[in-house]
Amino acid sequence: MADYRIIQRETRDQLGEGLYWSSRDNAVYWTDIIGKAVHRLSLENGSIASWSMPEMVGWVIERENKPGFIAGFQSGFVALELEPLSIRPIHNPHPHLPGNRMNDAKADRHGRIWAGSMHVNADRPSGAFHRLDPDLTVHTMDEGYTVANGPALSPDQTWIYHTDTGLGRIYRFALHDDGSLGERSVFIEFEDDWGRPDGMTVDSEGFLWVAHWGGGRVSRFSPEGKLERSIHLPASQITNVVFAGDNLDRMFITSAAHGREEEPHAGCLFEVDPGVRGLPCGRFKG
Repeated sequence: MADYRIIQRETRDQLGEGLYWSSRDNAVYWTDIIGKAVHRLSLENGSIASWSMPEMVGWVIERENKPGFIAGFQSGFVALELEPLSIRPIHNPHPHLPGNRMNDAKADRHGRIWAGSMHVNADRPSGAFHRLDPDLTVHTMDEGYTVANGPALSPDQTWIYHTDTGLGRIYRFALHDDGSLGERSVFIEFEDDWGRPDGMTVDSEGFLWVAHWGGGRVSRFSPEGKLERSIHLPASQITNVVFAGDNLDRMFITSAAHGREEEPHAGCLFEVDPGVRGLPCGRFKG
């Protein structure tokens, strides 16, 4: 019996990303960056809804005190509502870099969003790591990324993980209550036959789950950075991972068909049984 379930859809994502579990909606949201779309999978009845976007969109994160989401567009942070569709720009962190776009993000317990940016061609270190505060101010916290990816937070949120997929490195920073970061250090260096680290999340035991771009799997790493196990999938470009469901014991995984159209399941959404529980997704408090 397969270790995964394929969530059937009429179309496959060119670049699936930005997974988010909404307990409020009992649904999993994700994006197709290249396809310029936001998707929603209802866990109540399995139905899937999709919305076309006017530009590349990397992720959506719920707002705690207002309806809708904050989303990461190519042009930066926007306030997004889906029913009916409403898009209001908040801030462009890279107006001097029109070839850049937002890529992946998480919200911390203080309601701040941590988001990476990168060049659309992923061929130069013009990306950065940004923090959007509830007062809608944006702070650039780190720079020099080719493919900024993955943010994930330790259960006590004293550590934040961030990745440069282009370099095959997962970094770790100490995270302080005031939103400042400690020194960047290399937490995990991917081996050549692992592919490259992409989206990430942390489970309730503090283990880091990482999607392998080009490696066809997700892996679980200990709080010390040691590989504990992997779950293999029938697509080579695995992009993101999230825990979902009432008990946070269901895991959903995105993938990308772009450049791998010959793979029949590339670009599909997968579900696996991780054998552990996750942590709730954070919400933006602005």
